[in-house]
Amino acid sequence: MKRIGIIILTLAMAAGLITGASAAAADLNATGTVTAGETVTVFAPIGGTVGSVSVEKGMKVAAGDVLAEMQTAKIYAPEDGTVTGVFVQPGDDADQAVASYGAAIYLEGARLYTVSASTNKAYSSAETTFVHVGETVYLQCRTAKTRTGVGRITAVDGSSYTVQVNEGSFVVGDSLYLYRDAGFTKESRIGSGSISRVSPVAVSATGAVVSVAVKEGDTVKKGDLLIETLEGTWDGYVMTGTAIRAGEESVVAEVAAESGTAVAKGGLIAKLYPIRAMRVEAVIPADDLKELKTGDTVTLELATDETKRYEGTVSRISALAEEDAETVSYRVYIDFTPDDEVSFGMSMEISAGRE
Repeated sequence: MKRIGIIILTLAMAAGLITGASAAAADLNATGTVTAGETVTVFAPIGGTVGSVSVEKGMKVAAGDVLAEMQTAKIYAPEDGTVTGVFVQPGDDADQAVASYGAAIYLEGARLYTVSASTNKAYSSAETTFVHVGETVYLQCRTAKTRTGVGRITAVDGSSYTVQVNEGSFVVGDSLYLYRDAGFTKESRIGSGSISRVSPVAVSATGAVVSVAVKEGDTVKKGDLLIETLEGTWDGYVMTGTAIRAGEESVVAEVAAESGTAVAKGGLIAKLYPIRAMRVEAVIPADDLKELKTGDTVTLELATDETKRYEGTVSRISALAEEDAETVSYRVYIDFTPDDEVSFGMSMEISAGRE
């Protein structure tokens, strides 16, 4: 009886070992790599020159971080004056505004009057009938002698000439005598003319308006910034500004833009790997995939730190065998939620127990 019991115990132990070996064979153990499940391509929303690039390949960026900045064309005030008309706003097509209104902005200069004059009625002498560009002249209204002023000859065409009025208050249409002498002596009279209003300065612009630095009624100095534009037009007139930003937390996979180079609308700026789309890819022999299917849960462990474990889900199993594998193997894709410890290219140990 004792011998029979020993035999039975031995058989039972053998059966247990066999069962244990079968269970071990049913466990999945493989190594995979953290890869990008998606690539986001960032394009230039409008044409122009790249002013600066803020990222490099491999950098991690947050949503809203600037990838590159476009360089604007700046339009400045051509002279001192008052802004009397603003016909553009951010997002507008400046060319269309110029076609419709004759300008993007109008400036009324500090000099409001001009004189169209000639040497007709000049004092009869060789000197008074010969005028010069740049010389200062003195103006007096013929019908209201208290209306006087000072001007400068800006153009001469034969016996006709033009005077820019720098001082004095007149009425448009005033008929004037012009003199070389501030005392308005008859012998210094160099002609006659009439007062006209100086036309407002039309400030043109081209492309898409990024910003407008002035409003109607503002007083500006020559050289003050008026408008900033970019080449081209915005889609649907929705102005997105000069900064090109990351839409979500990502790693920069490629930078195509360079500072100082021209880029067309829709041109490539950068490629990003979104963090949310991180996944693990592994090549697994066919024998180990007999029981594994899409939707199964697996455990992922960082190869460099076995304490860092993550739960993953099999999202896809390729139906095509890997050509370079020594055995018949298939590529498996596993989705998981990464943390700051995980980076693209890291190795992950994959394990799963199957019932």
